[in-house]
Amino acid sequence: MSTELNAPVDAFVAAVNNHDEAAVLDAFTADGFVDDWGRIFTGRDAIKAWSDREFIGAKGTMTVTDVRHDGDTVVVIADWRSSWANGLSSFAFRTAGDKLTAMIIRGAE
Repeated sequence: MSTELNAPVDAFVAAVNNHDEAAVLDAFTADGFVDDWGRIFTGRDAIKAWSDREFIGAKGTMTVTDVRHDGDTVVVIADWRSSWANGLSSFAFRTAGDKLTAMIIRGAE
């Protein structure tokens, strides 16, 4: 089991836990997207609208319990706590340079 994150994912998790909306949004490329259990939010405006309700706006926090690296994808298992939803979740991040191109959220086992 590892909890070592790459730089863009580490910065993103810190931004989430600090409830820093600007840093969360700035973490994504212009065409980056969030896939939240099959609901796709592409681009800054769509990600912000989703986040305002379900992510940063819900005062979410991520406690990382495991990390797997597979090429340009980092899979983070984290205990997610917020006013919207709670539980162990899988966050698969795709990166390009110092930015996120995708965050795919699913349940973790």
